[in-house]
Amino acid sequence: MANENTVALIEKKAAEMRRHVIEMGYVAGGRGAHFGPALSSIEIVAGLFFGVMNHDPKNPTMADRDRFVQSKGHACLSYYAALAETGYINKEQMYTFKGDGSFLSGHPSRNMKYGIEISSGSLGNGFAIACGMAKAAKIKGEQHKVYCLVGDGECNEGIIWEAAMNAAKNQLNNIVTIVDRNGVQLAGKTTEIMDVNLEAFWKAAGWDVLVVKSGNDASSVLEALEAMRDSKSGKPHVIIAETTKGKGISFMEGSLSWHARPMEKEFYEQAVSELEELS
Repeated sequence: MANENTVALIEKKAAEMRRHVIEMGYVAGGRGAHFGPALSSIEIVAGLFFGVMNHDPKNPTMADRDRFVQSKGHACLSYYAALAETGYINKEQMYTFKGDGSFLSGHPSRNMKYGIEISSGSLGNGFAIACGMAKAAKIKGEQHKVYCLVGDGECNEGIIWEAAMNAAKNQLNNIVTIVDRNGVQLAGKTTEIMDVNLEAFWKAAGWDVLVVKSGNDASSVLEALEAMRDSKSGKPHVIIAETTKGKGISFMEGSLSWHARPMEKEFYEQAVSELEELS
């Protein structure tokens, strides 16, 4: 069972991160932001940064740090929100999101000083890099873990399965991948775009698979992350976390229209109001 104090911390940080997502997305103005996929993955990212990962904001390049790769780079607001809450970036920097000259672009751009491990956004590419990082760690005898966040729509990409099969062949038990299964991608519901059994696919590729039915529940997510971190299966690990698109904001939940768009003032005020009611 997950530690209650750690769960409480993750829940607290997740609430703050949701507010950061709304603030950053609103500041982006007409440039828009990917609200839906960021909000669905909040508990996953919070669980990693505040529950299981070995990392140090004061020493972002320490050799034995666990690596985090956000392959679904369009959901970067959840990543940046975590970086703000952990102290890799400050609030002033956070509010430059998508601004001219900002290092917080619409997809993560590698910047180790601020805890951004790799550039991502071309779907599937980040996952392949994460598998390469895990393989490199094995070759060098390093003990850190690689954690990678991918989207369910992203799993349509062929590069995902090429890298997944290679990871199984090389017994990369030092990688934990989390699929943010929110059921909605850019052009519609995942079941309408390409209806596949993700659990069966990952098992067929040779991975250790764990399905979490409550992917927005901090306790369930933490238990799954700890189980895969400590697993002795000898296989690469994947958690399929069933989440809600736009989780936490009523008019965004399950909505395709809020996958990516600008946020007008009226919606910003409603979102802030809803989050304040929950705090």
